[in-house]
Amino acid sequence: MDKAINVLMVDDEADFLEPVAFWLKSKGYAVTTVTNGTDAVELIKQSPPDVVFLDINMPGIDGIETLRRIRALTRDLPVVMVTAAYQDEKNISRASTLGISGFFPKNNSLSELVRVIETCLRVHTKLKAPPTP
Repeated sequence: MDKAINVLMVDDEADFLEPVAFWLKSKGYAVTTVTNGTDAVELIKQSPPDVVFLDINMPGIDGIETLRRIRALTRDLPVVMVTAAYQDEKNISRASTLGISGFFPKNNSLSELVRVIETCLRVHTKLKAPPTP
């Protein structure tokens, strides 16, 4: 990697956030972590990351409301929703209508997390690329 990919992890569960952030850093990613949606939105306003992993179920403003606020700032930022309850179809459906790059179940492997990041960025780069004449 030339420039480290900047990943923002938003999750209120330190037991998930800390080991995942540590693992991603060991793979060469620049990782910022926050534990709530308000801090995530403020950080995105100041310095947008390359990709966001956003927990659906958080106290205070949940992941859906946080996503709504992120989309009010930018439609271009890849956001992957993270959930422990993959069968949470109502929230998955709500998130999908707001424009997400995918879902990551908390029980998936860390190597799958890297695959999701790489896919998001590859697709996102193609979306932003100017049309070929």
